[in-house]
Amino acid sequence: MQPVLEDIKAILQQARQQTQRAINHGMVLAYWQIGCRIVEEEQQGQSRANYGEQLLKELSRGLSAELGKGFSYANLKNFRQFYLLFPNLEKGYALRSELSWTHYRLIMRVSDPEARTFYLREAADQRWSTRQLERNIKTLQYQRIVAHQGPSGEQNQTVPAEAFMRDPYVLDFLGLPQPLEISETQLESLLVQDLQKFLLELGKGFSFVGRQFRISTETTHYYVDLVFYHYILKCFVLIDLKTDKLSHQDVGQMDMYIRMFDDLKKGKDDAPTLGIILCADKDETMVRYSMLNQHEQLFASRYRTYLPSEEELIAEVEAVKRLNQKLRADSNDELS
Repeated sequence: MQPVLEDIKAILQQARQQTQRAINHGMVLAYWQIGCRIVEEEQQGQSRANYGEQLLKELSRGLSAELGKGFSYANLKNFRQFYLLFPNLEKGYALRSELSWTHYRLIMRVSDPEARTFYLREAADQRWSTRQLERNIKTLQYQRIVAHQGPSGEQNQTVPAEAFMRDPYVLDFLGLPQPLEISETQLESLLVQDLQKFLLELGKGFSFVGRQFRISTETTHYYVDLVFYHYILKCFVLIDLKTDKLSHQDVGQMDMYIRMFDDLKKGKDDAPTLGIILCADKDETMVRYSMLNQHEQLFASRYRTYLPSEEELIAEVEAVKRLNQKLRADSNDELS
């Protein structure tokens, strides 16, 4: 009796979820079509500059009187903006069924068209909740990734590791007090305890392998703070945590870990191991003149244990972008 009961409950739950997704998708399509119709009406040659505003107010009164809530002036304005931002959706059929109206409203607030496309694609492909999407937009996920990459068209056909790196990483979910007074071991423990949120911040493709992962030579044991496997890049990713400023010793140590992992742990079908040093701060001059400059498998990124203001985060992202552009320019000069 019990297995039958559980099977029937599962069938009903799945059917309800599918029905709800279909309803949500249908409503999103309807909102796009409403926005399209409003824009068509506004473009019929009305000479008054405030015609669009008056149209929305009149529609709001009429629709609210007949259909009830959901047709406020602000909502109708959102429907119109929805169509204007996504005019080439072939009357809605290209809308992502995985996304709700709340997802689209959040993405509509993003002013950069390329960033909107990124959040639209990633939210659908990675099945982000609206809360996850809002946090990723708020922490400038797109800008933090792009800061590591070259101009459009500069990348190879294969996906570069830089496409999955960020700087800075925002670890505000740890809820740590400021100023930060914590050991590297404590930071590591907190990240593992909240591993799901840490994986979301790392980005797509990361799967957890272990902490204090041992690699051994004939005479010595070494321990890597955190080890992941990236199933898109098909390689191990080593993370070393530093609660102070990045040093040459840190870079040298990670380089050694990468070489040892490639020699002792990497499978024959795996890509070369990547190393990320997560540090509280890093010096531009040290990065420029260390092996970080031309080491394609080694990255250093800062982390923030609190959510900076948007202005602070933009300033940090722009600084990273300038540094990486400078490093690429220096490398090109050496090759020419």
